[in-house]
Amino acid sequence: MSSFVGVLVSDPWLQSQFTQVELRTLKSKYVSVRTQSGRVTVGDLPSIFVKLKAFTEMFKEDEIKAILEESYKDMDGEIDFESFLRAHINLQSRATAKSPGSKNSSSFLKATTTTVHHSINESEKASYVAHINSYLAEDPFLKKYLPLDPSTNALFDLAKDGVLLCKLINVAVPGTIDERAINTKKILNPWERNENHTLCLNSAKAIGCTVVNIGTQDLVEGRPHLLLGLISQIIKIQLLADLNLKKTPQLVELVDDSKDVEELLGLPPEKVLLKWMNFHLKKAGYEKQVTNFSSDVKDGEAYAFLLNTLAPEHSGPAALDTKDPAERANMVLAHAEKLDCKRYLTPKDIVEGSPNLNLAFVAQIFQHRNGLTVDTKKMSFAEMMTDDAQTSREERCFRLWINSLGIATYVNNVFEDIRNGWVLLEVLDKVSPESVNWKQASKPPIKMPFRKVENCNQVVKIGKQLNFSLVNVAGNDIVQGNKKLILAFLWQLMRFTMLQLLKNLRSHSQGKKGKEITDTDILNWANNKVKKAGRTSQMESFRDKNLSNGIFFLELLSAVEPRVVNWSVVTKGETEEDKKLNATYIISVARKLGCSIFLLPEEIIEVNQKMILILTASIMYWSLQQPAEESESCPAEDSNIPDAYPAASVDGESETPLDGVVCNLAINDAASDTAPSDTAPEVENEESPDKVEGKD
Repeated sequence: MSSFVGVLVSDPWLQSQFTQVELRTLKSKYVSVRTQSGRVTVGDLPSIFVKLKAFTEMFKEDEIKAILEESYKDMDGEIDFESFLRAHINLQSRATAKSPGSKNSSSFLKATTTTVHHSINESEKASYVAHINSYLAEDPFLKKYLPLDPSTNALFDLAKDGVLLCKLINVAVPGTIDERAINTKKILNPWERNENHTLCLNSAKAIGCTVVNIGTQDLVEGRPHLLLGLISQIIKIQLLADLNLKKTPQLVELVDDSKDVEELLGLPPEKVLLKWMNFHLKKAGYEKQVTNFSSDVKDGEAYAFLLNTLAPEHSGPAALDTKDPAERANMVLAHAEKLDCKRYLTPKDIVEGSPNLNLAFVAQIFQHRNGLTVDTKKMSFAEMMTDDAQTSREERCFRLWINSLGIATYVNNVFEDIRNGWVLLEVLDKVSPESVNWKQASKPPIKMPFRKVENCNQVVKIGKQLNFSLVNVAGNDIVQGNKKLILAFLWQLMRFTMLQLLKNLRSHSQGKKGKEITDTDILNWANNKVKKAGRTSQMESFRDKNLSNGIFFLELLSAVEPRVVNWSVVTKGETEEDKKLNATYIISVARKLGCSIFLLPEEIIEVNQKMILILTASIMYWSLQQPAEESESCPAEDSNIPDAYPAASVDGESETPLDGVVCNLAINDAASDTAPSDTAPEVENEESPDKVEGKD
């Protein structure tokens, strides 16, 4: 079995932003300075950071010092290791902003939010305020505060209690948050505000937002640039929601054959939008290729051509005849308004090439007039290419989970984006540090097919080392996009990660190796928790059909935090409608508590045992981090194992060894119902949706 020395920090989010390799490197740099000087100050950081590979080509030492001075008034002040890590993240965000964006990542979703001071883009702020005023004007709670004045700080003040952001998420992806879980009193206490912001951040991740270096306190304080960054992502997710084959199968008209359809499936939504725009521009006789929503649209010509071909009844040659870009931009916006496109940007925003606002403008044109034909033959082909409901839900869950891990690559479609093996290697490095041999890995773009196979072979090899059940599976199965295999592998990876988190939390004490956490331990913990709270519900297994009414999970949530469930809004769960109400409420309450979960209400109603296990384990993980957790909550044979980590030492030279983190896991769903096995069973193709056998 593998073992490694782990560097632990007390903030789980901060821990999640680094691999163990990165943590150990940074820890050694920190300890080295501390050993020499007796302490580490902010003034020591520039000379440390400038030598790091991530920054050496991006910044000079004086530039790093200037960036740090924006956040720290006293450069002679002592800094602990966690603050050292946060300073590193802030500098990393500056490096990301300074460097050209990766063409493989989704530009706005990977936008980093930091605590460093940033100037506010007033045009974007005005646009987002107009959007909020329009879409939330009739909201029963918010309407008394609307419309907001974009020239004031009213937006930031209103966002401080968390209600606005939660409501905005529901506008972007309806039904994400059960509004019964939002605290909407006129005056909220600090606890209630924190709950709203926790619910907001966990729900934002669950719709695909990438939130880096932002916490509930940042939202409570109404930090303008952090709020605008989050609001921008939420609004764009709403505006780009239809730019996929599932929602708009007519998009298949943009491609010629099945290979191109596969490529279309893997494109991020803004790339699909560009493809759509260029499709119409080519038909209109526009000779240039639009590659971005900034410099390529500043003169307004592309917009004039686009609107002329999409809505000739509202357009004309005048916009093309004028030589003044500002005048042309004004005509373009006037034409767009005739299509009911809300005027969220000004002629100045077009001329100056504001990328966010121009993207939003094109997305609005697409929503109101996409100009695509209904070709029955092509539509049928597009529908064949989309997944069934269960596969689609699982793909969504794993995609959101991967994107929440903070890896470098943003995943738009699991089945397409992981076929070169690189994303899976990034995930494995995150959840099982030092398991990946990067010298044997090829980074995208990968032109040679055998390099993709090599990456995927290493993925399979590591999976087997982690005791995943991969019978007759080879890397080429992943390269070929075997969906059943991919889902089964990702399920085992997600389950391994959660069990490892629980094991670390329960077993790491004074270097002592603890007992593995099993499905049965999680089941027993949940039943014991509910029983000790004086409730009568119990679950026989993670496939117990009685779980579909949601009562057990509401009682479990109430048991770990009595005040979090409002029982007056809970139904008996006897009808399908009542079950859905309870399931939606469970997910929002769990997120409000602090659980980062990605399942949908249907997973609870249908008792999807995989997602039920992850939900229970997530609640257990949150509960065990609370100081009041009782030792008897674990099985009797584990009574000598403490419930949580002692406070992690982050500024000393010594590190406590973390033995046996790479667990010997049983990846057998039958373990949900029976005593766990010590070894992973063989996985066979026909008997279980979670098991897969590769080709011989």
